[in-house]
Amino acid sequence: MIGRSLLAAALWCGSAMALANPQADFVAEWQQQGLSKAYLEQALDQAELSQDVLDAIQKPWEAKPWYQYYPLFLTEERLQAGLAFWNEHQDTLARAEQTFGVEPEIIVAIIGVETYYGRHLGRHKVLDALYTLGFHYPPRQTFFRKEFGHYLKLAQEQDWALDSIKGSYAGAMGYGQFIPSSYLAYAVDFDNDGKRDLIGNPVDAIGSVANYFAEHRWQHGQIAIEPVTVAADANLDGVMWDGKRLSQDAAALKARGVAVPDGAKGPFSVVELEVAENQHDTFLAHPNFYSITRYNRSPLYAMAVWQFSQQLKQAKADD
Repeated sequence: MIGRSLLAAALWCGSAMALANPQADFVAEWQQQGLSKAYLEQALDQAELSQDVLDAIQKPWEAKPWYQYYPLFLTEERLQAGLAFWNEHQDTLARAEQTFGVEPEIIVAIIGVETYYGRHLGRHKVLDALYTLGFHYPPRQTFFRKEFGHYLKLAQEQDWALDSIKGSYAGAMGYGQFIPSSYLAYAVDFDNDGKRDLIGNPVDAIGSVANYFAEHRWQHGQIAIEPVTVAADANLDGVMWDGKRLSQDAAALKARGVAVPDGAKGPFSVVELEVAENQHDTFLAHPNFYSITRYNRSPLYAMAVWQFSQQLKQAKADD
């Protein structure tokens, strides 16, 4: 019995050691994706743990209430910068709309909210950020470990030095802040120079943002969200925004006490935002709102992008 117990313990320890080597598992997985063992091990040796990244991911801006969130983005200075960007790249934006069916104001709003038109591309090394979150942040390590692999694949494709690219604490890069998997999937060479450069080329960034929205079912000419009134006794259980694909039709919402405008086409969801301390307003989310949240899952982000896009559209018309 003692011998069997010792053997069992030894086997268990060996299994535990094997399971406790995530970097070896990572190398094996991404070798199957076509990356060399030497390249993968070089990346792991070169990457450094960043406490700044761990601190930042636990304090996202989207944790703020709406009335504290939107002043970060909806400013006169950003609006004027957006108009300048629109005027500078007007032909490219028009071509993107024709090619992908995405209005210029949405593209300009996204790039403005994400990086202030390239002024703030991020200060964290993408290699370190994704390594840190992929191997030292258990709540989302599966997601970020995959993004770390996608980054290595992207860096090889783009011929980047592994530690040369900087971005957000979550590993997003370039004018539109694409994470590596999105860069690989949706970036386009919009100026036909043979490169998909979202870091230093606003033309490629414009085309790539438009392509991203087109691939996520943006509906040209349709609104994203609008204020809506609800009855005092409205039953909103099961129809409030939950981040999932919209599923409520107009008749069902009207039956619950939501004043859906006549002629509005769904599906819909209901969004409630804290517009002042202890004061909430209710909004009707349309499919385009859901499309914006494919870029960033926060409804606060989507609302900021939509409102900013409408400010840009009006200012451009008045320009």
